[in-house]
Amino acid sequence: MVIDIITLFPEMFKGPFAESIVERAQNKGLVEIKIHNLRDWTEDKRKTVDDKPYGGGVGMVMKIEPIDKAIEEVKSQKLKVKNTIQKSKVILTSPRGKMFNQKIAKELSQLDHLIIICGHYEGVDERVTEHLIDEEISIGDYVLTGGEIPAMIMTDTIVRLIPGVLEKDDATVNESFTENLLENPQYTRPEDYKGWKVPEILLSGDHKKIQEWQKQESLEKTEKERPDLI
Repeated sequence: MVIDIITLFPEMFKGPFAESIVERAQNKGLVEIKIHNLRDWTEDKRKTVDDKPYGGGVGMVMKIEPIDKAIEEVKSQKLKVKNTIQKSKVILTSPRGKMFNQKIAKELSQLDHLIIICGHYEGVDERVTEHLIDEEISIGDYVLTGGEIPAMIMTDTIVRLIPGVLEKDDATVNESFTENLLENPQYTRPEDYKGWKVPEILLSGDHKKIQEWQKQESLEKTEKERPDLI
């Protein structure tokens, strides 16, 4: 899988993608992550990517021209590498987009190619949404400075779902949200710390009863913390 991220702040991505699971996935050749500076597709000396909105208003709006050129070139580069019909999608990070969740992450992880455009300023020229992208995605009902952090979150979530990235594929099955339930409580050594003990059922060795306990705990945790998932 190839993930192309188009951003105004490429330096922000150096740390998160050079560590842990995402780094290992790239080293294994399971995913290729490319970071592009949107200003590379501008033509003026100031490398302008935004302008005042028609009709007035506060703030600036990201221009359509550099975004269109960036998407077109990134797509053409991908086709040069592999001249076949591929499963591809263009996403814009936006506070008004569809809420990102595990289901969407799973769907995106099955693509061959994903382009993520990081929104910024007061928004993006609406013609980008109408003609250049497949969908807008949000990570929550709050406002961030830009779409870089949402792009990092989406990429991390997607990459870990690519087959072969995690050492045990079962690890993704047992995680929170996979079955619309939060993950059950986890414990490790020591068995007793300051009188806080690990539940006896987990020490019993009875795998069937342990699974039943985990399922029940998962359900109760979800009912308490995220009843909207049930």
